[in-house]
Amino acid sequence: MDKIALTAGALYVIVLLRAGGTFAVGWLAGAGARRSRFAGRISSPKFLRAERAIQRWGAPVVAVSFLTVGFQTAANFLAGSMRMPLPRYLPALFLGGAAWALIYATAGLGVLEVLRRLFAEQTALGVSAVAGLLLAACGVVVYRRRRATVSLGDTAAEES
Repeated sequence: MDKIALTAGALYVIVLLRAGGTFAVGWLAGAGARRSRFAGRISSPKFLRAERAIQRWGAPVVAVSFLTVGFQTAANFLAGSMRMPLPRYLPALFLGGAAWALIYATAGLGVLEVLRRLFAEQTALGVSAVAGLLLAACGVVVYRRRRATVSLGDTAAEES
């Protein structure tokens, strides 16, 4: 149990720094955009309405974003760039970050323990499992790249 608590604590600090930093970068990018040539575009009534909605209702989205893969950074950046007030953002960051840290600490340590036992007791099976996972990941990457290339070719053909 101490290993899980220590890992969760370390991951919690990491996620607070990473997500808080992303929020800060978003805040600075939003402030810069408001002073740039895009200022006219981001002061439209539609944009301001969206900004108010994120400021008011964005905290639950930020908290839940920690339970997703790939959306967390975007949610924190947008919360910063849309100037979500800190009293609304920080509780979402603390709760969502705690959930993320606990999930990754328990599941991550569990997977590492399974792999450790597998390699210790049946090395050939462990190597085969890792090789199979790597091949599957490479296959997914190749499939997605080919699919993206085909869709780009279709788009170019339609435009000509």
